[in-house]
Amino acid sequence: MNNKDVADIRKRFKLDSELLKITDIYNVYIQQESSEIFHEESRSFSLLDREQQELFLANFKKVLGGKLDIKLFEVKFQPQEEGQTDHTQHLLYEGLESKEVAEWKENMQRIALKMVQDSQYEKDIVVTFIRGNYHKTTKRKSDESEMDFRDETYTTPFILSSMNQTELPKSSLVFDFVEKEFKSNVLVDPVIKLSSPIGGFLFPSFTDNAADINHVLYAASKANKPDFQFIENVLNGDEIVTAEEDKAVFEEIIKAVIGDEVDSRTLAGVYDEINQMLVIEAESDDDDEETPMMDVKEVERVLKASGMKDISTEKVERAFQQVVEDKTYEMKASHIVPSYTSKSIKISTKVADIAINPQDLRYVKQVNYNGKRCVLIEVEEDTMIEGFKLISEDLLE
Repeated sequence: MNNKDVADIRKRFKLDSELLKITDIYNVYIQQESSEIFHEESRSFSLLDREQQELFLANFKKVLGGKLDIKLFEVKFQPQEEGQTDHTQHLLYEGLESKEVAEWKENMQRIALKMVQDSQYEKDIVVTFIRGNYHKTTKRKSDESEMDFRDETYTTPFILSSMNQTELPKSSLVFDFVEKEFKSNVLVDPVIKLSSPIGGFLFPSFTDNAADINHVLYAASKANKPDFQFIENVLNGDEIVTAEEDKAVFEEIIKAVIGDEVDSRTLAGVYDEINQMLVIEAESDDDDEETPMMDVKEVERVLKASGMKDISTEKVERAFQQVVEDKTYEMKASHIVPSYTSKSIKISTKVADIAINPQDLRYVKQVNYNGKRCVLIEVEEDTMIEGFKLISEDLLE
């Protein structure tokens, strides 16, 4: 999946959508520090009142919020062992294909039980499973909100799960107009926090407008904080790498090749070269174009193109081996550009932290003035501080 695929299915979670139809919903209530299901409920989604439908639909959109490899992760299933019947890929596929609601519910229940057996939660949680059909038109239209009978569509059945914590409402003081007195209002029913899911997943993943049953889209509760135990033990998925981890690996590889000192122009050149790879991909008319990857050869090319001297394949291979112990390791180019994992580069000093766009890094220099190290930023316009124009001081002449 790519971010466009995720954005398209995400925006379909709305009332009366023609491009996404939810058929069944199954809710499981799990008490804190328990390894059992306290309560379960299975219904047709259409039988919920519209207010409940709206609350759940907003929750499902939240599950699919965020960028790939930061909050959403495409996870490949581990191979199933012979005779294994509780593999999550098997349970999801069987639940997806089943025409009987009881059978799909049973499969989802087994996944929910894997969740409580894997870890005990600090608060009561509600696990929700839905299944339905997602339609994607092959033609792009101005509003993309309605389906035309002339459009060719890809129809994919799907299962989505969300996990939400509960909390007890706070006590409050109320005024009783009938008795004309103040009373304490103590509510005991837990509130399900549908506005902030703590995890979830979508099955199957989508590749080239087709279902990919060998992958599941996992949603973490926080950016760059996937639950690796959940991925391995509940989803039976392979290990994943976050964008933050890829960026850290790239930085360590560069340090292993050239050391930890570099001038701003060279560093800006590195980011420019990588960004150009992404621009070419973005401008391509081929939606199926694969994400540019950074392997040994690409890293060597980028370093040479940015002006670094004495760069060789042997040096770069040695750096890969030193940092990740694998000369064939690849990083996504989009993970390395700072604007992907954050909006700007942070320049850290003891006096202050300065945030700057990657493309402006070449205008930053470290200089010596009167025996002191200073950060010099070349600017083309007046510098404004809290609405005041900064006076020019020719101290460096």
